[in-house]
Amino acid sequence: MFTKPSRKLLAPLAAAASLTLLATACAESERDEGGQEAPFVFGSAGDIKSLDPFLANDGETFRYSRQVFQTLLEHESGGSEIVGGLAEDWEQSEDGTVWTFHLRDGVVFHDGDELDAEAVCANFDRWHNLSGPWQSSNNSYYWQAIFGGFAENEDEALPESRYVSCEATDELTAVITITEYSSIFPGGFSLAAFGIMSPSTLEAIADAEITGEEGNYSLPDYTRTPGTVAGTGPFTVEEWNRDQAEVTLKRFDDYWGDTAGFETMILRAIPDENARRQALEAGDIHGYDLVAPADVEPLVEAGFQVPTRDVFNVLYLAYQQETNEALAELEVRQALAHAVDRQRIVDTILPEGGEVATQFHPDTLDGWSPDVTTYEYDPERAEELLEEAGHADLTIDFCYPTEVTRPYMPAPRDIFDVISADLEAVGVTVEAKSYEWTEYIGRTDSGECSLYLLGWTGDYNDAYNFIGTWFAVQNDAWGMDEPELFEAMAEASSNPNQEERIAAYQELNEQIMEILPGLPISSSPPSIAFAANVEPPAVSPLTQENFAEGSWKE
Repeated sequence: MFTKPSRKLLAPLAAAASLTLLATACAESERDEGGQEAPFVFGSAGDIKSLDPFLANDGETFRYSRQVFQTLLEHESGGSEIVGGLAEDWEQSEDGTVWTFHLRDGVVFHDGDELDAEAVCANFDRWHNLSGPWQSSNNSYYWQAIFGGFAENEDEALPESRYVSCEATDELTAVITITEYSSIFPGGFSLAAFGIMSPSTLEAIADAEITGEEGNYSLPDYTRTPGTVAGTGPFTVEEWNRDQAEVTLKRFDDYWGDTAGFETMILRAIPDENARRQALEAGDIHGYDLVAPADVEPLVEAGFQVPTRDVFNVLYLAYQQETNEALAELEVRQALAHAVDRQRIVDTILPEGGEVATQFHPDTLDGWSPDVTTYEYDPERAEELLEEAGHADLTIDFCYPTEVTRPYMPAPRDIFDVISADLEAVGVTVEAKSYEWTEYIGRTDSGECSLYLLGWTGDYNDAYNFIGTWFAVQNDAWGMDEPELFEAMAEASSNPNQEERIAAYQELNEQIMEILPGLPISSSPPSIAFAANVEPPAVSPLTQENFAEGSWKE
């Protein structure tokens, strides 16, 4: 009989004692020998992609950009409620197509330009009018996710743009018009990809070009040259050492809000979670993200601070229905769902507070349904379904990422191993394929993997941000064509009646779990760690920490 290993496989007491000494050591003075304030160094799971967040779709770039650029709207500190950003307040028309933003007075960019409505509109008009390689989903993912297409679509597959115009009706009032109501808004206006740049920056980068071909693009020089882009955030970019995978930020003393508590902040990419922990223990860094669940208690006992975020993510096992013809059969997808012991993953790999997911977003969001079809762990039923479908000898490739951890996936290889063993136990032959993160995303997006692990941390507090991300249109990552589902998703998102929209989301979740395009695995609360001498920022369920809130303890 298989015995579930305990989630409490903790380090020996002797190791814990040594950690205590390390915690004490890292609480040393925040002043160097010359009396200068030491930089706050934070260990990230990966390097940033670009100094221009518009070109990014990854959390590490957005972690950087939220410190440097600001959006019209943002989320409350430590929560998911949308509040004013560069816009002090805002309103929308009754039909949801006209959004009026009242900007804060006295906001200046890092280069001395002043924020006004014309600057806001210049940013939105720039994005809308991009052409050529800028229109690749690799280079404008969030624009396409929120606003659809461009002023002139060069690819017939691109949808008509939702964006109509932006008008500066007075110095501090920007009016953005879209084609129809969508539940994407106002959340879409809070996305880090839409950080507002200064007019001087826009003028300087007006002729910037992306070169190369799909899958091998070279971004413009300004995207990797500090000093060429100016935002309004509490930090400016001083240096990006790409060889060392370090971004150095400096406090912006003319910031319109409370100035940053740290004079200097360094984001250092440390992909391996063990290496991040060791760097914190040694005092080389003062905080890091995505703490391994087994490390939480030893770090706390050693005197480190390890706050846990609220649950706002989902991990799933995706089925690619074109790559392996067997996966086009519902009975096979159901068999694989019954084969996986998701509770075992939650109990042995995920942090405390993790739970098995029954649908493709956490139960903290309106639209979650208690009536979805569920797939309990039942290996005998899995074998029966495979036999009935004529695939008792199924062979399938299964991809997983290496050298990365994600908020929803703290140990990819461990999760892969559990699922692979479960599938092998019901007679499925698994062919393992592993790729580093960047290549992994490219291969899964293009449909090259029959089975693969992926997930999502919400950008804003609406169910569509999860299920609409995957199931609003046909895409290669899933290889499924369900026009009725896509149509129902569009209708739900465009319904301005909140009660009706939430009910529609519940029905969509039920429909999705009948179709079973993949298996939701879990939702879990990721942890973040800080040294004892740090006053940390409020931790965000959306992983959107504002590090300007942090400081050295007195």
